[in-house]
Amino acid sequence: MAAKSKARRGQLFLRLDVNDERIPKLAGVVFLFFAFYFFIAFTSYIFTWKIDQDRVLRFSWELLLNGDFEMANWLGRLGAIVSNFFFYYLFGLPSFFVVYVLSVLGVAFIRRTPLPVFWPRIRYAMVWMLALSVLLEFIFARALFPWGGAIGEAVNDWLYGFVGTVGMVVFFLALLAGLLIWNRNPNFNDLTLPQAWEELKYALDDLLKGRWGPKRPSERLEEEGVLLRTKPGALPRTPEGSPPLQEPVTAPNQLALDLAEDAEIIREKPTSDKTTDLEISAPSSASPGPNLEPVSPSSPSFAPMGEEEGFSEPYDPTLELSSYEYPVVALLNDYSDHKVEIDREELETHKDQIIETLLHYKIEITKIRATIGPTVTLYEIVPAPGVRISRIKNLEDDIALSLAALGIRIIAPIPGKGTIGIEVPNKKKQVVSMKEVLMSEKFKRAKMDLPIALGKTITNEVFVADLTKMPHLLVAGATGQGKSVGINAILMSILYKKHPSQVKLVMVDPKKVELSPYSLLENHFLAFLPNQEEPIITDTTKVIHTLNSLCIEMDTRYDLLKKASVRNIREYNDKFVQRRLSPLKGNRFLPFIVLVIDEFADLIMTAGKEVELPIGRLAQLSRAVGIHLVLATQRPSVNIITGIIKANFPARIAYKVTSKVDSRTILDGGGADQLIGRGDMLLSVGGETIRLQGAFIDTPEVERVVEFIEKQPGYPEPYFLPEYHGDDDIPGAADIKYSDLDEYFEDAARLVVQNQHGSTSMIQRRLKLGYNRAGRIMDQLEAMGITGPSEGSKPREVLIYDENELERYLEELRKKR
Repeated sequence: MAAKSKARRGQLFLRLDVNDERIPKLAGVVFLFFAFYFFIAFTSYIFTWKIDQDRVLRFSWELLLNGDFEMANWLGRLGAIVSNFFFYYLFGLPSFFVVYVLSVLGVAFIRRTPLPVFWPRIRYAMVWMLALSVLLEFIFARALFPWGGAIGEAVNDWLYGFVGTVGMVVFFLALLAGLLIWNRNPNFNDLTLPQAWEELKYALDDLLKGRWGPKRPSERLEEEGVLLRTKPGALPRTPEGSPPLQEPVTAPNQLALDLAEDAEIIREKPTSDKTTDLEISAPSSASPGPNLEPVSPSSPSFAPMGEEEGFSEPYDPTLELSSYEYPVVALLNDYSDHKVEIDREELETHKDQIIETLLHYKIEITKIRATIGPTVTLYEIVPAPGVRISRIKNLEDDIALSLAALGIRIIAPIPGKGTIGIEVPNKKKQVVSMKEVLMSEKFKRAKMDLPIALGKTITNEVFVADLTKMPHLLVAGATGQGKSVGINAILMSILYKKHPSQVKLVMVDPKKVELSPYSLLENHFLAFLPNQEEPIITDTTKVIHTLNSLCIEMDTRYDLLKKASVRNIREYNDKFVQRRLSPLKGNRFLPFIVLVIDEFADLIMTAGKEVELPIGRLAQLSRAVGIHLVLATQRPSVNIITGIIKANFPARIAYKVTSKVDSRTILDGGGADQLIGRGDMLLSVGGETIRLQGAFIDTPEVERVVEFIEKQPGYPEPYFLPEYHGDDDIPGAADIKYSDLDEYFEDAARLVVQNQHGSTSMIQRRLKLGYNRAGRIMDQLEAMGITGPSEGSKPREVLIYDENELERYLEELRKKR
């Protein structure tokens, strides 16, 4: 029995749990131990190598086993052997990069960070170690100290014999130039001498400080998901307060469009006399411009107290979560090859068919050219003088028949141009991945309050818009055409660009499954009612309460703006950051609030006016106070998208619909019924309609990003919206018996009357109760006439002013027991 018991204990000891958090932490400690050990050994070698080298070079196992040998190395015989091995036989002085690699691995294991995040650091460290080994050996070729080690000496000797001394100098200069170009990616066409000097200065600074990848001084972007932040509070930020993204751009040169910008990139050629001159304009495959370096944030105190308190540094709301790390794009999949395939045979065939169809109806054109997009090619034609545009517009079905293609759309004329556009779907359609869009220069440099990356235009350029300028967005289309993916793209844009202190999300999901992955962001980005059990709102009653709560929040914010003498949330937050508004007077930093409703039609059918009226009020008034709405529906009918909704949602996205009536309901015009589906959309804003191919992001990618954020420390409690009670939520005093009151009811009543301050948080804190129980007690105090109704974020009015009067009131309640 004893033998079996001992064997069983041995099996249990060897049966390691791969999910045990202690195992990676112990591995991290081991790596850090070796990093520290090698650092001491290598540092000691620099000062003691002459003394120990004679014995170490004649190495034998006796050196390890015989205790009579004494070494000058600070770590004894083993330290001398290890350091000599790396310095003499391997890389010389650059062997210190081994210490760096071990430290990175140790930190990765302790923090349980995925190792692929750190591969770029390790790869660059190995490249630098080899390059510096060769360079040092070339500079100190005759020195006794092993500057470059045996590897550096071997490579240096081979290069010397192959290209000679002058050739090696040229080689190292070319290598340096290559590193600078890779690090800065300068635009040589527009580069002036002063700019070149600035680029060289910043590039050398980057190389010396170990910052690799394409970066600029005002936006230091992190490469391939590598998080370069090492200290809390050292969060890199752009001048507009937006975080950098963490991966280099390999996509084509893409300039995302603001809503007011023109979407054209067609390059005109000299006028030709040929009727069928076809000019193909495709995006350049050149790599994008270098990125910008972030401005390091100041280190203000935790909370602003106003100028009268003597604070001179601006307030930084992100310091409440100073260690927060933005999601890395390595969490997303890349579905595109970053190239637009040009099938010249297909282009020529379509061109000939368009010309033949038009000539069949005696319509002549003077020029035709094509612009290739990810899923659609735009053919621009210039009609001959005297040709009426309406004749071409009426041939939409005939051209579609000749091309044997679905989704042909004629734009007659193209706004701002003297041409007519014919959009023809490509046979080989390109998937636009969310990763590619987030890596684009336009999105990373976006100076917007709430940038949302929707996808690519027909000219293959990334399209980024500011939600605060829309200021609300209506998304509609038939089932399975990309609405849910589009909502995920909007949410991912916000999560990748904004800190939890800057924006809060209110999510309504009547279908209960579309937005459920975001429930993990409860303590980071989500906002909901205090007594709500689930962070994602699915119950219709809770939706009504939430919408009315947002109306209370809106009114409260307008009161704050009025007292601060400002017109909008940006001016208010600027004043608060500059400490010109004191929190002692009720002021607070106001994050943007984005309300996302995934299936609006279901709410209208079940609640009707109870939902439509608060949404209409929010849509009309909430823009200035930073509350923005995103509504999605698969039923674009007039009883769902009513006049109130259409009047207050000037920005609308239409995916493919089944009829022209539905298209006119969404866009006030046709076109949505001619889309090809799978993310193909029309964005109508400011009187302009733009065709886009939506960025694709799959559910597993969303889950990875959400888990990345959820694993980080969040706020102690979620962002609670103001309390709201419906007409039937609080019973009257006549309906409550004394025995039904909470046992802490009297203590809470005395506390409220003594302080003349009625708030749930005070009862919770002073009586040490949970928030839900304190909220129920507050409801009872209101029902019994001790406090007034809720006024949003303001304390409730106390209706009893004297403690003696309260005691008489409580005594009467006890007698009625």
